[in-house]
Amino acid sequence: MTEAVLRRFRIGILVVAIGISVLAVVLVLGAWRNDRTIEADMGTATAEVLSAGSLRSAISFVTPDGANRNPPLGVLYPTNLTVGQRIEVEYAKSDPDLVRVAGRNASVALIPAGSVIVVTWLLVGPMIWYLRKRESATRIPKPDTSN
Repeated sequence: MTEAVLRRFRIGILVVAIGISVLAVVLVLGAWRNDRTIEADMGTATAEVLSAGSLRSAISFVTPDGANRNPPLGVLYPTNLTVGQRIEVEYAKSDPDLVRVAGRNASVALIPAGSVIVVTWLLVGPMIWYLRKRESATRIPKPDTSN
């Protein structure tokens, strides 16, 4: 491969790694923003877990006005829930579809997001180093014209 091809490939890998890292940070910032929204106008309720998964769990709860709520996106921070379980939830009164498991917050997103960033750079770092080394090896030395 030529020096230019190796450089483009190295830059492409770098762009992808930066993109993954930025997305992980945006995920944590989004979770933090959701927490601020809930805390600004918080309501609490007891909810029933309708379906449970590590990424999404469906719940149903009743707000004080008697409305039955089943948030389309499920509950935030759904780990370790089981179908039929009754849990305490916190929701934004201004947007009752924005619900989290009581006592949980954006800090639970830090370890997964940080892990994604660390693993990404542990994989990309050696690739970038290797491509730089290959790029240097393919570089054609310029003739000395100092005479």
